[in-house]
Amino acid sequence: MITKEVKISNAIGLHARPATFFIQKANTYNSTIWVEKDDRRVNAKSLLGVLSLGIAKGMTIVLTAEGQDEELAIEGLTKLIDTGFEEQLF
Repeated sequence: MITKEVKISNAIGLHARPATFFIQKANTYNSTIWVEKDDRRVNAKSLLGVLSLGIAKGMTIVLTAEGQDEELAIEGLTKLIDTGFEEQLF
């Protein structure tokens, strides 16, 4: 299991469009992936779950992945967040 804190830096946070890119990317991995904010934890592959966290610019989230491609999952999702969700090809 791998856990990593990531700061959201894009202007609108993890709302509809960026959240869609995020869950699409998460779904390319076989690992179980979680997103945590404050005391809530949701499945990173669930759009409604991710949107329910209300993640805005400047917030820090925790990504956790467990499975055969957990390292790739954390690296890929971190890169997507760090680039401001510009990466749209999965």
